[in-house]
Amino acid sequence: MASYLRRSLDVLRLHYREHPVQFWFRLCIVTAVAAVFVTRRNFWTPDTLFVMLLALFVAFGRARVFLYRFVPFVGLLLVYDSFRGIADNLNHAVHFLPMINFDRFVFGGTLPTAWLQQLWWHGQVSWYDFYFYFFYTVHFLAPVLVALLIWWRRDRLYWPYMWAFIGLSFAGFITYVLFPAAPPWMAAQQGYIEPIHRISSDIWYAMGVTNFSEIYSKLSPNEVAAVPSLHAAYPTLLTLFVAKAFGWRRVWWLVLYPVSLWVGIVYLGEHYVFDAVLGVLYAGMAYWASLRYFAWQRSGGWQRLAHTGAWERGYVAGQRVRQRLTAGNR
Repeated sequence: MASYLRRSLDVLRLHYREHPVQFWFRLCIVTAVAAVFVTRRNFWTPDTLFVMLLALFVAFGRARVFLYRFVPFVGLLLVYDSFRGIADNLNHAVHFLPMINFDRFVFGGTLPTAWLQQLWWHGQVSWYDFYFYFFYTVHFLAPVLVALLIWWRRDRLYWPYMWAFIGLSFAGFITYVLFPAAPPWMAAQQGYIEPIHRISSDIWYAMGVTNFSEIYSKLSPNEVAAVPSLHAAYPTLLTLFVAKAFGWRRVWWLVLYPVSLWVGIVYLGEHYVFDAVLGVLYAGMAYWASLRYFAWQRSGGWQRLAHTGAWERGYVAGQRVRQRLTAGNR
């Protein structure tokens, strides 16, 4: 690590000596983007992330390769984000009880959300509320950062990662259409379960943000898109791909990210354990399917399939010609 840092500093010094104007221009761009990341108290949507990253890549002369890699990724994310906002208009049969029954069956009649809030929520925001909600709000930021990391260090996994992520998102959208499901805070408002506090509002107030209704519209444009929980699925998928890229022995500590979100979304009243379990299963299936597909493609899958199909068509045509010739000789 120390040698890597020394090499990086040497590169920066050399760049400063040879191109001082370009160096200061790039430094200003990086500082401005970093300042926006630190000070912007809002939700990072795919379009905002795309503009910020494009500014960085333009400054470093890598705009073309960035557009080639990330326009499909961010574009499909924007399409998904638009679709999930209309999913609740396609099916109005909202489900309340299946998730409640599952959680109570598994936990001996106790609802985990209610139990965690009794344990940790005392009417005012604590440090762990910010901890859990921080992970909740980087819902789109973390996948894009991991995409950059994989592209930079393990390029062979970039397209499997991207298509697994997109496939997972659209699988979630299809489920939202077929099975609209209410989160715990909504079920509490409707009287299906004991009172549940939606802690997110208090966290935004504590941060000095009063327009949290606008933020909610970005975080959850579809309030009955709870099953599966993509807030549980995305971190699981990211962790699996980072472990695939760098090995579990090097990144075992990253498991803290999905585990924190699994606990956090239940405690905050945004999801049931049922939602989180299904999200993890969706992520595992997307990971497996994407890796299998690209391994099959690299082994010449489409070419072999095309060749096999052509052989079969030729064989059938040959049999027909043979039958006609045989009938003619008779």
